[in-house]
Amino acid sequence: MRMHLTSVAAAALLLAGVGAVAAQDVIITPEQDTVVREYVKKQPLASVKIPGVELKIGTALPDTVELHEVPNVKYRYVVVDNRTVLVDPGTRKIIKVYD
Repeated sequence: MRMHLTSVAAAALLLAGVGAVAAQDVIITPEQDTVVREYVKKQPLASVKIPGVELKIGTALPDTVELHEVPNVKYRYVVVDNRTVLVDPGTRKIIKVYD
């Protein structure tokens, strides 16, 4: 009986860990991606330079960088080094870099 409870507890912890990792992943639906791409084409922004910031998913942008709204999408965008970057406004982390 004790072995069974230990196995159940270990499985629960493993599943909880998998859930925590999945919760951190940001999923952009194809519809959201289309909305962002079309909106960015219609609303071009001047490119900014952010010294010392690598444009990759997970990198947090400084508070000094102004993020711009995309209607009907919870994420914001900015153009850095002539590349459009989609950002989670809550964490300011890059979630997608468009080429």
